[in-house]
Parts: sequence; structure tokens; C-alpha cells
Amino acid sequence: MKKLRVIIIVLAACLFFGILRLHTPDGLTAEGQKSLAIFSLCLVLWVTDAIPLAATSLLALVLLPLVGAMGEREAFSLFGNQAVFFILGAFMLAAALLSTGLSTRLALIFISMFKSTPKSLLGGVLISSAFLSFWMPEHAVAALMFPIILEIAKSLKLEPGNNSNYGKALFLSLAWGSIIGGVATFLGGARNPLAIGMLKETYGLSIGFFEWMVAVIPMVVIMLFVAFITIQFFLKIDIKEVANASDVLKTRIAELGRMTRSERMLSVLMLATICAWIFMGQFSGLATISVLAGISIFVFGIVTWKDIEGYVNWGVILMYGGAIALASALYKTGAAEWLAYSVFSKFTFSPYVLLLSIIFIALILTECISNTAVVALLLPIAFSLGKSYGINPIIMVYAVAVPSGLAFTLPMGTPPNAICYAAGYYKLRDIVSAGLFMNLAALIIFALVMKFYWPLVGIKF
Repeated sequence: MKKLRVIIIVLAACLFFGILRLHTPDGLTAEGQKSLAIFSLCLVLWVTDAIPLAATSLLALVLLPLVGAMGEREAFSLFGNQAVFFILGAFMLAAALLSTGLSTRLALIFISMFKSTPKSLLGGVLISSAFLSFWMPEHAVAALMFPIILEIAKSLKLEPGNNSNYGKALFLSLAWGSIIGGVATFLGGARNPLAIGMLKETYGLSIGFFEWMVAVIPMVVIMLFVAFITIQFFLKIDIKEVANASDVLKTRIAELGRMTRSERMLSVLMLATICAWIFMGQFSGLATISVLAGISIFVFGIVTWKDIEGYVNWGVILMYGGAIALASALYKTGAAEWLAYSVFSKFTFSPYVLLLSIIFIALILTECISNTAVVALLLPIAFSLGKSYGINPIIMVYAVAVPSGLAFTLPMGTPPNAICYAAGYYKLRDIVSAGLFMNLAALIIFALVMKFYWPLVGIKF
């Protein structure tokens, strides 16, 4: 693997220098060519994961001024984008939820509401993981609920490798619930704030917290219902009762005892923060509210810095600055527009078909590479295509950010898939058909919501 990694890095470097040495094509500026060289380098490194995603983004941030694609001050100033600080505050809140145990309490209470039959328990796992992913990163939800689901499975005498459909269905419900819920708000995954940050830097536009939820929640509800039916269709339930699981949940809830002072204070703070994002986000700024909430958890003594520093994904935060700077360079130098024209000029699409094509590409890419990388790679091109077709750039954000979070099939597509796959209850061949069906269903649901629902709530092409 080390040799392969070295080969990939060398090939990426050769591609970078090769593009720099080429004669500048007609319609492309010298700065645009330099931006494309950096984009090509990052494309190879992001897709292959030859070096960490955050390191690749930092490399882009350094190369932009180094080769003259963007001024140093401008490039590094983009690291202070609002999206970076929004996700920092969100990570701090999520860390507090995990550290205080409030998230575990919520998960157990939610699942215990659906414990009467095998079918309802599956629905409980799906809905609980989805709801928690509204307010926490989806990978944190999967990691939090994993030991709970594992304990439930073992109480039902379902062991890894015994080929029980119900064991497979439990972990698939956890993975898919986390994934679907993660696209509902800005908090479920890093890709959503990243896309908002790129929109802000490129067009000076933004999407409010409540505005995003209004646009996406109907898709989430429909996809959860389809996922529930799909799991039962492809993995026929092979047990008749879940009484032991009910006992496990009762025991775990009893062990937690009464809510602590920290849990109560955090509950109030979370509710206040969500209300502020919804009602004051457009005026005060989502990032300002997010960071203020993050600071408040220390002011009120809910947690200490040591409690949360291990939960904050610093790599994602570092990735943001470089990805946003690269996207800004591609757009401002005209490189993204030139690339989009070069690739798509031979095809004639209606705006609606173009959007469906972008959604399809995002769904395919996110099965293979990080969803944040999909946004960083695809959104600048989508913006340029949207400009030439007269499509609202806000629509392009939804068309890239939402499907890039819906990796239903492959373990490498998203952390919830990898976490649940690692339990050993199912093999890849057990879920490929179901995952591909969900990919197709997501495309159809997106198409219908975009065509019939969005115009009703004022989201127009």
C-alpha cells in the first residue's frame, strides 16, 4: 500500500506540473490554468485518499498563492469563512451531547418507544438515528448508537456471521437512518456548511437554517419511509418477538438514573440555539450563534475543554479553508466555467435534466469518495453550469450537497456505513441490491420534490 500511495502522489504531481506547462487554451486565463492544475492534483488525492483530505485541502491553500492563481492574503482570508466557524461551534455542541450522556439518553428513550414488535423496533432504530442526525454529525450518531444496537442484537441471540436477516436489518437501519437524517439540517454532516460557505464566497448568497429544513425535510421523511420498506423487502424479518431487547433498553435507561444538571442545562442551551438558528440566523449569522453556543457550554460549566477536544474533528475544519479557497479560485479565474463548457458544450439539456444529471453524478461519486470531497469537486463546476443555464445557484447547492450525503451502498462511502459494516452482521453482497435501489429511489424522490414541492415553497430554478 505504501508503494501504491507513493505512485499515486508522484502521478498527481506529474499531472499538476504537466498542466502548468501546457499552452494556455483559448478562453482560459493563465490564473485559471493554474487553478485547474491545483484542482486536478486535489482531485486525484481526494479520490484516492493518498494523503488525508485535510492535508490535501491545506496543500491547495498553499499552492494557490505559490503558483500565482490567487493572492496570499485573499487565499488565507478564506480560511475565516463563516462555514468554518459554524461547523466548529456545531462540533462543540455535538461533543457536549456525547460527553454529558444526553445523546445516549435520547437514543435509548426514542428506541424504547418502538420496542413492541420486530418491525416497530427496526422503525425505532431508523427514526431515532435519523432524528439524532438532525442535530449531531451522522458519524457521531452511528458511533453513539452502535453499542446500543449491538447489545440489542446479542440479547436476541443474533451473533455476527449467523446470517440472521434481522441482525443485518438492525445495523442497516442504523446506517441508513444516520445517513438520511444527516442531510436534513446543517448539523448532520460537514458537506452542508461547506456548500453554504462556497455559495457565500461565490455569489454572496446564503441559505437559512429553517429555509434548508423546509426544502429538505419532505425528502428526508419520504426516504425514511422508503428505507423502512426496502430493508424489510430485501431482508425478510426472521424473528417473531423482541422481548429481550425491551428488557435491555429498560435496564440501560434505569442505569442512567435521573438527568444531571449538565444534561438539563445542555437541553435548554440546545433548544435556545436551534430557535436562534431558525429565527435569528439571517440577522445575527449562523456562525455567530454557533460559536456563541459553543462558548456557552464552558461559561455554564456544562463540560470542560478536555471533555470535548477529543470529539471535535479538526481535520474537517482544516479541510474547509482549503476547499473553499480552491472553489473561489476556480470560479473567480473562470476555470470552472471553462471546464464546464469544455465538458458539457456538446450536450443540450433542459435545466431540469441538467439538475438531475448533477444529482446522479453526486450520488455515484459519494459511494466512492468522501462526501465533503464530492462537494468541493463538483459544486464549483455546478455553479458555472448553472450560470450558463440561468439556474438559481441555491438550487445547485441542494443538487450537490444533499445527494452527496446519501451513500447507501459501499462502506467507504460514509462513516455510518463503515461503522455498521464493521459489526460483521452483513457482507457487502447482502446489501448491494438494497443500496442501489435506495440510490435510485433517492434520485426519483429528489426529482419529484424538486419538480412539484419546491415551487410551492418559493424555491425556483
